[in-house]
Amino acid sequence: MSGGLRAHPSNRALFLTYLQIGLTSFGGVNAWARHMLVEKRGWLTEQEYAETLGLGQVLPGPNALNTAIGVGTRFGGAMGALACALGLLAGPMALLAGIAALYDAYGQLPLVRATLTGIAAAAAGMVLGTAIKMGVKLRPTLPLLAVGLAALALALLRAPLPFVVLGLAPFGLLAAWWALRK
Repeated sequence: MSGGLRAHPSNRALFLTYLQIGLTSFGGVNAWARHMLVEKRGWLTEQEYAETLGLGQVLPGPNALNTAIGVGTRFGGAMGALACALGLLAGPMALLAGIAALYDAYGQLPLVRATLTGIAAAAAGMVLGTAIKMGVKLRPTLPLLAVGLAALALALLRAPLPFVVLGLAPFGLLAAWWALRK
């Protein structure tokens, strides 16, 4: 869905959607949240989700939770933010408590270790796939793409995240300003 008339979800719908996102987003919430909010529900455009995610990433704390709070605030104010945050955290917290107990008992078994390694590889692939999908759909200008590639290069060089964000923020702002002038 784009522009014009889009659904305005209730706080109940926000809670249930984020509960589903939290329970089914293996390997990274943001990839699945984008799918649900942009592609499946049509509550946000690609650009709106990217802006909310970007804000969630530069704030301290878990970026998926920050993004969920941003989405909830957009649609339902403080109660919407609370609905999204609770929905996102409730299911995984219950599962995590059970899995932690099982990991304590069986975590050193070779089959369990191999399974966890495979899950980590799949999670990394999902994050990379989402980044490529968003980049293709957003079609950033050359300066914005350069800022994104610089962030990727610095991440590969293991530069501390606060320095990457603070160092590239002025260039990102200039690139966005330049893109909006066109």
